[in-house]
Amino acid sequence: MMKISIIIPAYNEENSIKELLEKVLTVDLDSLNLEKEIIVIDDGSSDATIEKIKDVQKKHKNIILLKHEKNKGKGAAIRKGIEHTTGDIIIIQDADLEYNPNEYIKLLKPFEDNEVKVVYGSRYHKIKDKEKRSLFLGKKYKKSYSLAYLGGRILTWITNLLYNGDISDEATCYKVFRSDVLKNIKLKCTKFEFCPEVTAKVLKKGYKITEVPISYNPRTFEEGKKINYKDGFEAIWTLIKYRFVD
Repeated sequence: MMKISIIIPAYNEENSIKELLEKVLTVDLDSLNLEKEIIVIDDGSSDATIEKIKDVQKKHKNIILLKHEKNKGKGAAIRKGIEHTTGDIIIIQDADLEYNPNEYIKLLKPFEDNEVKVVYGSRYHKIKDKEKRSLFLGKKYKKSYSLAYLGGRILTWITNLLYNGDISDEATCYKVFRSDVLKNIKLKCTKFEFCPEVTAKVLKKGYKITEVPISYNPRTFEEGKKINYKDGFEAIWTLIKYRFVD
């Protein structure tokens, strides 16, 4: 039986982490002959996040808990998680509830083809032209801010331009890799630049990114969303930088 390693970076997510873990645990992957390895990285949380994780861990031994004593950022947490994975496939899962773990089967199904190495869950995949217009500035997702939506679309456009890509959602959380592919990419990210860095390096290595459509339930900054416009500028710089350097 093959194994999927689910990496969950968490920072001050006491309001969502327990429900998220329960959702991940209940996903049935038997139809794909996959077992789950859940790796949660508490990134120096100052709230009750780690206590909530431990509460769930007591009942489920397949949850591995790692910890940063001080907050280092999402990228650093993901890199730490990658080091501890033992699965054949690795998926990144945010600790909030914006993305639905029940869509794992949809994300993993393409890996039945041995030629598939990387899969992204796209929030905008195969949207009709009319629907694209109605989605502009995030109208489909009423709780999301227009600049966050527009920023994601710009990052996707820059990615495709610089790396000759053909993807619709560079900034998606749901990025899934064959383990050997991800572990052979030298990541340097510490914060939210994980997404542009890993995408840039995957495309530079010549891997095709397969996309599948996913749902999305965005939260506002008041509800705990952490990424901001500064991270957007950092993402743009990351895409430009790795076009020319490793």
